Amino acid sequence: MKFIERYLGGEDSTAVYDDIYGLGKKAFGIEHFDDVQAVLIETFNRVAFNLQVIYHELNKINYVFKTTFTNNSDKPLVAPLPNSDNLISDLENAVADFGKIPLSLKLFYKIVGTCNFAWDYESQPDLLWEGADPIQIDSLDDLVVYVTTDDWKEYIRESLEYNEDEVPTLELAADYLHKDNISGGPAYSLQITRNESIDSLFLNEPNETTFIDYLRICMENCGFPGDSAFRQHQSYKDFYAKVKPQLKSI
Repeated sequence: MKFIERYLGGEDSTAVYDDIYGLGKKAFGIEHFDDVQAVLIETFNRVAFNLQVIYHELNKINYVFKTTFTNNSDKPLVAPLPNSDNLISDLENAVADFGKIPLSLKLFYKIVGTCNFAWDYESQPDLLWEGADPIQIDSLDDLVVYVTTDDWKEYIRESLEYNEDEVPTLELAADYLHKDNISGGPAYSLQITRNESIDSLFLNEPNETTFIDYLRICMENCGFPGDSAFRQHQSYKDFYAKVKPQLKSI
């Protein structure tokens, strides 16, 4: 049975992805790639659908999103940019000295776009749910601007030279403390892989998992994969009870 048939048939998605990851570089071969890519496309279509549902329901409870924007990464939801293919090429060229962009991130930007469900603490300092760690992935155009600077490349080179255990990464989101307006730690960052890869590790994020699995955890928790304490708020329980049945499993 093909991977996409298993995925659409309702098999545990983690098992499907485990088998895909188990292929290694064979996942990009002619025998498997179309099938593998079909699973990822379906996954990110579901992510895009879920984010729209969550955003709609958050607006209903007057969740405080940013309303003034300096760039696309500030906006709650941005559809895929019309020049995504060109921007992804720019991104791949920028990181070529250090490795490859995982297919998962490229398809996220082509199908989902970007999202930022962080609370706007500048306009409303009292957070609705402290420690909720709302989903946030920087916009492709902002990421390209950042990594195409000489400063970024020099920073990565120095990091790799200074620490032999360091890996090149792309910073994609603030950590949970920064999202709560507390001086926090390093940004959540996707590992740039040495060779072509389906997915890679999403580093510095508390779940210590891959990018796709991070998104799965976010969807399981209606966009808020944070600590257990905030889940005791009745407002979150009510939100979860209403939203979770509407979401598609990824």
